[in-house]
Amino acid sequence: MALVLLPSRCLRRLPPPLTTRGLITPRPGGSPPPSLPLSRRLMVVAAVGGAAGGAWLYLKARKERERTEKRHRELRALALGHGDFQLLDHGGRPRSKADFIGQWVLLYFGFTHCPDVCPDELDKLSRVVELLDRDPALPRLQPLFITVDPERDDVEALARYVRDFHPRMVGLTGSSEQVKAVSAAYRVYASAGPKDEDGDYIVDHTIIIYLLGPDGLFLDYYNRSKTAEKIAESVRRHMENYQPLLH
Repeated sequence: MALVLLPSRCLRRLPPPLTTRGLITPRPGGSPPPSLPLSRRLMVVAAVGGAAGGAWLYLKARKERERTEKRHRELRALALGHGDFQLLDHGGRPRSKADFIGQWVLLYFGFTHCPDVCPDELDKLSRVVELLDRDPALPRLQPLFITVDPERDDVEALARYVRDFHPRMVGLTGSSEQVKAVSAAYRVYASAGPKDEDGDYIVDHTIIIYLLGPDGLFLDYYNRSKTAEKIAESVRRHMENYQPLLH
């Protein structure tokens, strides 16, 4: 390809370098524009990062608050554990729900003839209480066991049974009607199976540990897959962020 040379008069008519707003005007000698000092650049980055971090924390706190409020509305609508109950503890003393108001309660429904599940769950519940007792800043947790088998679990049977678990464990029993009423209040399923030749039977029932707040209402539940450490961590969060469901 041949190189075409323009006359000098054409070169003089070429447009000058762009100097419009937003573009850099060439400096004499072709040297680059001066940059901001490092300290000032760090200040700018820190200011931008701080603003972004503050906005993120605000949004996170707002989302957490909205999630908590939604959870409280759901629990109020669920009405789990509302109402009173009248039972006997393992010492033969009458007990009602009012006796546990103001306390944090871990509640489990089961029966003393349960071969393995109930002992395992009550051992786990007791472990949770021990873990939280290590922190004196936290309120004490009350372990509570309610039988779903009042036919066999009288006061004496409960007294023998709860001795194997946490020393603060309280066992509760009552008439068949009373036990059905408290089970229904917490939506606990319980059904006795057929009796064998010795008159023994197994009770199929809900396997859940319930967390009750100081107002006596249900706050959370934990199934068999939850470890004692996970439950203790959850209970701690509830204690630290507690807001009554009923105002």
